Amino acid sequence: MQETLSIVIPCYNEEAALPSLRERLPPVLDKLDGRYSDVRVFFVDDGSTDATPRLLTEWACVEPRLTVLLHEQNRGLGAALKTGFAASRSDVVVTTDADGTYEFAEILGLLALLLPDVDIVTASPYHPEGGVEGVPAYRLILSQGASLCYRVLLDPHVHTYTAMFRAYRRRVLDEVRFASPGYLSMAELLADAVLRGFSVAEFPVVLHVRKYGQSKAKVARILRDHLGFLWALQKRVRSQKRAGL
Repeated sequence: MQETLSIVIPCYNEEAALPSLRERLPPVLDKLDGRYSDVRVFFVDDGSTDATPRLLTEWACVEPRLTVLLHEQNRGLGAALKTGFAASRSDVVVTTDADGTYEFAEILGLLALLLPDVDIVTASPYHPEGGVEGVPAYRLILSQGASLCYRVLLDPHVHTYTAMFRAYRRRVLDEVRFASPGYLSMAELLADAVLRGFSVAEFPVVLHVRKYGQSKAKVARILRDHLGFLWALQKRVRSQKRAGL
């Protein structure tokens, strides 16, 4: 019996990215239609103030595989993901960016690694076989530094803990917990999954600089959030080790 698939794409003021997305995503969905019994895309508009909600809604009117979910106010990446996870009840869920930092065609390669004994596949530009193109140095320092800290605390075989481009089995999303409404949610989610014993595979891939619009990331806030979470995480790891888990 074929599995079902959902793709969750958070959006916030992505008007500039949508024409390219509308051109590049449907061919990928057409290929996935033959591999899954049902393929759906959930766009979560997180309180955009530009034309993003209107453009998404117009697209969904002519593309039955699309559903648009709206936040009245901007609540953050983690909140948008929770909305998408709750709406999608498929066997497999992919999360990806709307801004072109990862090619949509790479979804096929990501899913190819979701073998029966794998619970999560995460994009990994920091894997020795991955790469980065054009991303500002300050963002790389933050992301790579955070991932290194998580590797030391959790699993050294996983090189990237901060990517949103991932594939999850439903059982993971039913069990894992994350509290942050913002960008920290990606690290929280993967850290909780690792500590709960879910298996993680990496998909070496190239991370590109944002091609459309402007980044919404607030570096100082993200750094503060990672430091606070790492402090709490190391205490949780030590507690689990003492308990023999």
